[in-house]
Amino acid sequence: MTCGRQQLRCLRALRCRTPTTPVGGVRPRAGTRPRTHPTGPAPSEQRTPRGHRPPAPERPDLTSTPPSTARVTIADVARASGVSTTTVSHVLTGKRPVAAATQERVRHAVAELGYRPSRVARQLRMGSSQVVAVVVPDITNPFYGQLTRGLADALGAPWGSYVCNTDGSAAREQFFLSDAVARGVDGIVISSAGATGELAVGPDWPPLVTVGGGLEEVSVDGVLPADREGAYAAVQHLLARGARHVAMVVGSRATASHRLEGYQEALRDHGLEPADDLVVPGDFTRQGGRVAMTRLMRRDPRPDAVFCANDLMAIGALDAARELGLRVPDDVRLVGFDDIEAAAMVSPALTTVVNPAYQSGWAAGDLLKDRLVRGVEGPRRTVSLPCRLVVRESG
Repeated sequence: MTCGRQQLRCLRALRCRTPTTPVGGVRPRAGTRPRTHPTGPAPSEQRTPRGHRPPAPERPDLTSTPPSTARVTIADVARASGVSTTTVSHVLTGKRPVAAATQERVRHAVAELGYRPSRVARQLRMGSSQVVAVVVPDITNPFYGQLTRGLADALGAPWGSYVCNTDGSAAREQFFLSDAVARGVDGIVISSAGATGELAVGPDWPPLVTVGGGLEEVSVDGVLPADREGAYAAVQHLLARGARHVAMVVGSRATASHRLEGYQEALRDHGLEPADDLVVPGDFTRQGGRVAMTRLMRRDPRPDAVFCANDLMAIGALDAARELGLRVPDDVRLVGFDDIEAAAMVSPALTTVVNPAYQSGWAAGDLLKDRLVRGVEGPRRTVSLPCRLVVRESG
């Protein structure tokens, strides 16, 4: 018994001591005292008083849930808001009416939990991506920003869109159209540079809507502003102010074909024959308008008025007139097309034709929703939007 008590005391003593194995792994012999640090026992060599049990190492709090990296699901939102997953879906998609108080609870839960619907899962479940591709020639042109905004407002939540910039290239236009189809988008809106007039729409293509000219031969829905009438009004206004040598700066002849027709028709109705050398390209950019205006103003005789097929080119034409020492409208009158925001801010303020960009985008979105949501079938449809002249200082 005595031997057993001695062994128990030894085990307790060993349990209470902190291991004192020095670097190198050699344990001191029994009966020797561990070395001490010059200023006292080293932290790893401090002895524990006899009979005192050292505190146990801290254990993790198993009652608290560590931050989860798992994706928040629609079921989590339903539990948090006290409704069914179907109700949550109705609130998020807007497919069916839900009481305002319930909507508020669901949206609060969505915000608190940081719920983000899985677009891939939704596409697999619904057979729909709820994404529309927007193909435009120049995303720096403010006109297309307004168009895209109108489209987004017409589509509404949860629809989304992405914009493809073609730079007026036929190859890029064809690539983005094919890529959009391959990505499984639900619809396509295109404002063409006029290079894909023979575009073949395949049977597997989603609904496609064109905005503006350039693709009239394609049998799809379209939004067509009254370009011809707007151009006619612009040139008629210049002629009424006394102009007799009216030039035109076009972008591409395909895209601006209706505006070119309006320009030519107005001249003929006033007994003037259109001259091919008074129609010069400007590629729809400010720099293009500047170069075109410089070229026109060096002609003999010099045009006394210039109609530009968009406002960016007209603003570039104003730049060129200043560089050449010409006064607008005293030496040359100038009219643009589109009525972008900058048109009223330049000096002199630009006389221009209002081209309803936002309404064009909205109409395109509404045509898509007819096909995708409302189940409208049948032949192609075209929405025509009126244009009107706004007289300011330049013309």
